[in-house]
Amino acid sequence: MKKTGGKKSIGVFDSGFGGLHILRGIVKELPEYDFVYLGDTARNPYGTRSKEVVYGFTKQGVDFLFEQGSELVVLACNTASAEALRKIQMEYLPKKYPGKRVIGVVIPAVEAVIGSTRSGRVGVIATEGTIHSKAFAHEILKKSPKLKIFSKACPLLVPLIEEGEHDLPHADLILKNYLNPVLKNNIDTLVLGCTHYGIVEDKIQKIAGKKVKIISEAKIVPKKLREYLGRHPEIENKLSKKGKRTFYSTDLTEKFQKLGSKFFGKKINVQKAQLS
Repeated sequence: MKKTGGKKSIGVFDSGFGGLHILRGIVKELPEYDFVYLGDTARNPYGTRSKEVVYGFTKQGVDFLFEQGSELVVLACNTASAEALRKIQMEYLPKKYPGKRVIGVVIPAVEAVIGSTRSGRVGVIATEGTIHSKAFAHEILKKSPKLKIFSKACPLLVPLIEEGEHDLPHADLILKNYLNPVLKNNIDTLVLGCTHYGIVEDKIQKIAGKKVKIISEAKIVPKKLREYLGRHPEIENKLSKKGKRTFYSTDLTEKFQKLGSKFFGKKINVQKAQLS
């Protein structure tokens, strides 16, 4: 049902569960605001999809969240942020939703990298789609051209985490196989370029060692969102502050209820979303 009038929420969109880990951090930082979460679990993962398909799916997610009363939408999906955000901001919003805003998670992570690295050698792990887009490398080098970027696609990690198998012994072996080719380049900073990866941040840190700084969006995005709202009172003044949280999934399953609650840090009640 389309909601109109009154104060608005902040929408958070992801291809699956991973964005709930981001939302967990956001809610901790900004507990007073109302949030609506949408996970497109029926069509996850996005990382292996074409740019055109990711854009179409993301546009539908944005439409849904605006229909639910969101004034601002955070794309908590790196693939969506890399492949669809710019087109949505530059072409779609001005035509259909002037005054509303959509932001992503790539730029906050990039800014954290610039402030973190000392050696200038940076690793990025992400989905195939995000790595193929070169979004992180492009944005990092645009701000600091002398940095060296070493990227690695990790296609098995999202399915592993979505199936709840990240605590099993074989998960450590998979992580090592992905991380070692990046770590051998003597990086001092590693970007977790997928929202899901924050779930296994402790495992990644253990493999990488204490000398490698982990850039996790679950820790960075909440503070950047607070700063964004501070810079945009025209958006902030429209937002409801009743502390309400609403959760939607395109594939309403027991797994989403169970794993989603684990990712968010407390029990959630999920409703079915129909995108078109």
